[in-house]
Amino acid sequence: MSSIYVLIPLAILLVSIAIGVFFWAVKSNQFEDLERHGSSILFDDDLPKKTPKTQSQKQSPLNKSDE
Repeated sequence: MSSIYVLIPLAILLVSIAIGVFFWAVKSNQFEDLERHGSSILFDDDLPKKTPKTQSQKQSPLNKSDE
């Protein structure tokens, strides 16, 4: 019976924290665009970027044109 004196305030505290987090998320527009992230995995935006050749890449030991 004495454990209920600890568990009820703990439950009220956890519920109030959860409600506070929910209202913070609504207030900061976390639920505005739910469709964009769901459909973003369908498009391939992960194409490798072309990097410019540097001096170290031009004069690599595998390059046979220097001989």
